[in-house]
Parts: sequence; C-alpha cells; structure tokens
Amino acid sequence: MNLRTDEAVAEFVSPVSESEENALSRRTFLKIGVGGGLLVAVGSKWLPFKEAMAQVQSEYALIIDLNKCTGCGACTEACNQRNNLPEGKSFIHRIKKGDEVEGGCWCLPVQCQHCQDAPCETVCPASATYHHSSGVVLVYEKACVGCKYCAVACPYEARVYDENTGVVSKCWLCLDLVLGGGRPACVDACIPGARIFGRRDDPEIAELLASGRAKPLHPEFGTKPGVVYYIFREDGAQPG
Repeated sequence: MNLRTDEAVAEFVSPVSESEENALSRRTFLKIGVGGGLLVAVGSKWLPFKEAMAQVQSEYALIIDLNKCTGCGACTEACNQRNNLPEGKSFIHRIKKGDEVEGGCWCLPVQCQHCQDAPCETVCPASATYHHSSGVVLVYEKACVGCKYCAVACPYEARVYDENTGVVSKCWLCLDLVLGGGRPACVDACIPGARIFGRRDDPEIAELLASGRAKPLHPEFGTKPGVVYYIFREDGAQPG
C-alpha cells in the first residue's frame, strides 16, 4: 500500500474539499475588517493579522543533532519503506562532509524543510503544493501535473519525481502518524537518537529552540524553514 495516496492522507489531513478544487483556499487572502484592521484567511476563518501569523508557524519541530548522526542511513531506509519509494529515490539525501582521511568525515541529512516562505508553493501552476494548518508543506497528488517547477525552485533539492506516477513528491512528515499521536518513521528508526521530534511546546523541543542551539539550515536562502532544525557540530564544522 502506498501511504502517500490521497485516500491515506485525506483521512487525517483533508487537503481539499470539493469547493476547494480550484485551490483558492490554499493561498493566503487579505481583507480589511471592521475598524480598518487587516484580516488574514486561515483555513475557513478570518483572523487578525498577528493571530494569523502566529498560526502560520508550524506546530511541530524536527531537530537533527549532527553530533549524534552517524550517517547509518536508517532514517532513509525507514522513509523509503514507509512511502514505497522507487529504487534510487528518497525523501532524505545524505551529504558526506569533512575529510575522511583526517577522521573528520560526517553526514548532513537533508530533506524538505517545510519552509514558511516555500518557493515550491509559489511556483506551482496547479496549486498542488500547499500549507497544512499545522505548518507542514504537503502535495495534493491529484492536482500535481508533474511539471517539476517545484523541484527546480527548492534550494534544498528535496523534491523527488516518480516516473511511474508522474508526481513530484517529498517528505510530508508522516503527518497521518503525527496527527494520530505518533512520530515520523525516520524519527522512530534513528538508532543513535539524533532526531528529536515533538510539538514546539514540548519541554525538550522548546528548550532547544529557545537556547538557539537548534538552527535552520541555510537561513541565507530566505525561505524560513518552519519544521526542520539542526544542532550543528561542536567541532565547528558547517554544512557549507
């Protein structure tokens, strides 16, 4: 069973309703409320600007500790099995860093960062890429036309094109498991415990985010990663 099918996602995520087939609800709309205050459409509600912006930030955080990651690939394998990805395709790509000869070799696992200002969403001509109310960036597969504009626009190279389905997909944070109280498959599979996942108000997550130790990958891209953060190596090695 392909757990990325629209039926599996819809049971937990409900990406669109029949009235939303034109994808208008996946965009942010503004209007002036009574008294001249700016209102923002969030789902089916109009909220004051500040309240709406607070909801835009993801409810969840996935923090990857690069001091603990061994590059074993368990997260990648679990992700591939969970999503029935074709051979040679993966939502998580591991980049080898450092000098293996000098003993400073380490791994940088990269996946969809679920950006707040997601360029993949902006360029999609079919509005197939959209933000779920939790802040997770999703793909409505029935609307995807396979143009690959999103893959070109993503600076993290996190998109995967499936030749069999003609769909360009990516990490969706195993949102069906998460909304059911579980964790993404990659987190459960991580042997050294390098992947820390939870709600932003969970004590461990909140402490890491508040301390500044957990940081976004390549903030200079300007996409404002909304879910994935990294604890960079204590030896000062940077992702480059």
